[in-house]
Amino acid sequence: MGFADLSIAEIAEDYNTCVEQVCLLCDRLGISYTAPQTRLALEDAKAVILAILAAQEGLKK
Repeated sequence: MGFADLSIAEIAEDYNTCVEQVCLLCDRLGISYTAPQTRLALEDAKAVILAILAAQEGLKK
């Protein structure tokens, strides 16, 4: 599995959410991390980003 060049903190910043929310998503999705600076595996980063986008879309409706 490849690694995305994205950390939890960077994903939070890029998608206008807080680091704590991204960490909660990682926990819910079973993605292990040690700190907000942890670089995520590509598939893990995609799963987190899709979950954030789905939540944001749900708030717009």
